[in-house]
Amino acid sequence: MMNSVYHRNRNFESAVFFDRDGTITRLVGYVTKPCQLEIIPCAAESLVRLAQAGFRCTMVTNQSAVGSGMITVDVLREIHAELQRLLEAGGARPDAIYDCPVAPASGDETVIEHPDRKPGPGMLLKAAADFQIDLSRSWMVGDRLSDVLAGVNAGCRSIRVRTGYQYPDPMPQVVVIS
Repeated sequence: MMNSVYHRNRNFESAVFFDRDGTITRLVGYVTKPCQLEIIPCAAESLVRLAQAGFRCTMVTNQSAVGSGMITVDVLREIHAELQRLLEAGGARPDAIYDCPVAPASGDETVIEHPDRKPGPGMLLKAAADFQIDLSRSWMVGDRLSDVLAGVNAGCRSIRVRTGYQYPDPMPQVVVIS
């Protein structure tokens, strides 16, 4: 089950997909209440600049707190409404927020256990269909290996930021040959 929380209707061909926790918001573990959200400095400004440059800005986020029974879908909607409010206070308006509530069966973030759960490309493919996005001209930005792989699996270029999840040394490496 994926929920598109917020949409704006613009006709762009390229997009930047963002993970939520550790990329747009500070990584605090499971977010179970809207008051736990804190936007990472410069995140809203980055969304504004990318939109001004012609990119559609969309969030794709694994939310296993729903699948594991920690929160309900209604609470997740409240959390995402607060996220939108915080971003809009910084001048940013994401085009959509997609979430996958499926809880992982294993701890291996390189395995696709469900097509919508990153590293699966499902949320990105759904956004591409909804907004006529050219994935080959788009980017995925996230703090985890699963985020990078979701972008690669969808046919995007991917960037891993170090604002959230910290891997032990040595960090897992991904080599993509195209």
